Amino acid sequence: MVTRVEWIEVGVELLATEGAPAITIERLTGELGMTKGSFYHHFAGAGGFKTALLEYFEQEYTTRLIDAVQAENAKPKAKLEHLLRLVLTDPDNVALEIAIRAWALQDPEVRAAQERVDATRTAYLKELCHGLNADLDPDRYAQMLYLILIGAEQVLPTVERADLREIYNLTLRLID
Repeated sequence: MVTRVEWIEVGVELLATEGAPAITIERLTGELGMTKGSFYHHFAGAGGFKTALLEYFEQEYTTRLIDAVQAENAKPKAKLEHLLRLVLTDPDNVALEIAIRAWALQDPEVRAAQERVDATRTAYLKELCHGLNADLDPDRYAQMLYLILIGAEQVLPTVERADLREIYNLTLRLID
C-alpha cells in the first residue's frame, strides 16, 4: 500500500523535474504502479492532491527548517549560519523552488502558498537579523539574504551551491 506521503513525494519529484503539467492522476498512478482508486483513497481528486502537495512543500521546505534552527540554543548569528547551511545543503531544492514559482504565476492557490512561504521565510530571517549586533537595517539585511537565494535560483545557468555559499560568507561579513 502506498502512503499519502509517498504519493506527495512522487508529485514533488514530478514537479521539480517536469513542472506542474506533469502532475496528473494518470501520471502519478503510473509512476507508483497503483490504481486511481488508491489515489482517491488518499485525496479528493486532483485539487485535493494539489492542496496536500502545497502543504507538504510549506512544511518540509520552510517550517521544518525553521523548527530545526529554533531548536538550537544559539545566538542569532549562529542560527542564521545554520539556516543557510540547511538551505544550501539540498541541491534538489533549486528545481523545486523554480517549479513552484513558475506554477504560482499561473495558479492562484499556488500563488497564495508561495506568498505564505515567502512571508514566513522573510519574517523568520527578520527575527534573526533583529537579534544581530550590527550597524545595519535588520529588515533590509534579511530581505537581501532572501533575495540572494531567490535570484541565484532564477539565473541561468544556476549559481553553483559552493559559489552561493561564498556569496553568503561575504554577506555575513557585514555583521562581523
